Amino acid sequence: MTRTPTFKDLLKNPVLFLGYGLGSGLSPKAPGTVGTLFGGLVFLPLMLWNSALAWSLTVTGLFLGSFICGKSADWSGVHDHGGIVWDEFVAIWLVLLFLPEQSWQYWVFAFVAFRFFDIVKPWPISWADRKVASGLGIMLDDIIAACYSIIIIWAVFHLLA
Repeated sequence: MTRTPTFKDLLKNPVLFLGYGLGSGLSPKAPGTVGTLFGGLVFLPLMLWNSALAWSLTVTGLFLGSFICGKSADWSGVHDHGGIVWDEFVAIWLVLLFLPEQSWQYWVFAFVAFRFFDIVKPWPISWADRKVASGLGIMLDDIIAACYSIIIIWAVFHLLA
């Protein structure tokens, strides 16, 4: 049975609340894009204020991500329900942390690059999306998309330097 949670459901279940991106994954249109944008916007002030805390949150998010996404998928009855955006949160955090410089231009570049790779899914992102099951599979394709984004951003940075 396929279920989409309500905000009330999220408030009753902390894992679901995280899995659905503090509610951003409930967006009726483009929940992955909304989740990425929201995840980045809530992370930027933390990252600029205390980078060590931002790194700690990201590493914790990576380690707990498979559990959070897997439990959220089990609850919804869909392997990678579109509203599960914890993977987008952690992936955009990685891209933001690895930017060559912190500026609004690079923040926009990070968002656009990540969304491009997450939507288009070139190999091996598409392979991970299709073949890796459970919460790990939900997380893995977005982490690979984040890595592609970081590589492209740094390549452009070096080309322009």
